Amino acid sequence: MGVNNNTGVKNNNDEAFYARKRYYVSVQAGSILESPTLAAYELVIEANQEERDQLEEWFGELSSMDEAEALHFTEHPFGSATVEEMSRGVDGILEEIYKQLYRLGTSETKNHIAMMGLFPEGNLK
Repeated sequence: MGVNNNTGVKNNNDEAFYARKRYYVSVQAGSILESPTLAAYELVIEANQEERDQLEEWFGELSSMDEAEALHFTEHPFGSATVEEMSRGVDGILEEIYKQLYRLGTSETKNHIAMMGLFPEGNLK
């Protein structure tokens, strides 16, 4: 159980927050599911609530950047930002997502991400 900093009393909410649960992740859909039967998924992780929340935040940022990129090039076909500049932001978020998924992943998930060849040898941790 967790300990409440103010009273020293153990708190079940802290324990639940930091307990690891299995989640089923689709990077393409930006989803983190508790059941493998709810939707298609690519990767399986074991994460606590804080780690899950971080992934949710990155998926939200990724979605926002995709929307901003589409809007930018629709409104400004000859716009100020190049495709490469816009893609660097998306790539940075994807890199953080895949590194976190590797850290939290099952052995199958880790093998899958390593085989994708996204990161130089030893640069996944």
